[in-house]
Amino acid sequence: MLFSPACERNQGPILAVLQDWLPPGAQVLEIGSGSGQHAAFFCQQIAGLTWQASERQDNLAALQSQLAALSPGLPPAIALDVTDAGQWPRQSFDAVFTANTTHIVPATAVPLLLAGAARVLRPGGLLLLYGPFHDGGAHTAASNAAFDQHLRSLDPTMGVRDALALVEQAQGLGLVPLADVAMPANNRILVLQRR
Repeated sequence: MLFSPACERNQGPILAVLQDWLPPGAQVLEIGSGSGQHAAFFCQQIAGLTWQASERQDNLAALQSQLAALSPGLPPAIALDVTDAGQWPRQSFDAVFTANTTHIVPATAVPLLLAGAARVLRPGGLLLLYGPFHDGGAHTAASNAAFDQHLRSLDPTMGVRDALALVEQAQGLGLVPLADVAMPANNRILVLQRR
């Protein structure tokens, strides 16, 4: 079975933020569900939560198998490549959540992720971006700077993203910044709301 130690470590702190921000009975789209641990855990912890897991087509079967084992009641995961506008769901959601994806997807995919999220969010819906970020090139911790260098050595299109630039791009798409929540291990959750 797939297992992410990072998911295991961060699910409690992320849960606390979701409980603070999500409306009752929220319908959430998760971009890049990976091991499915977040989907299963959050649905076990938040009553009435509907969680739509997603993953790129080449990882979808593994995710679906994992979800069936962890949480059989979840809706089937869907294929979603953020760079393909035709793969985004036609339904709308109260929130879009993604963890540790903006630094992995190519830099050119980040604006497409933001635009897709803006399209599928209901008015007043929330985009929650979890991960490491820097502000105008200033990292919040030496570990994040080292992680950024490591990612770029693997693939120059990856890297820790600039929260200020993300927020500016998001505002151009009708997403208003509401909060920048400090998280353990020098991570953050950026909370944005569709006008």
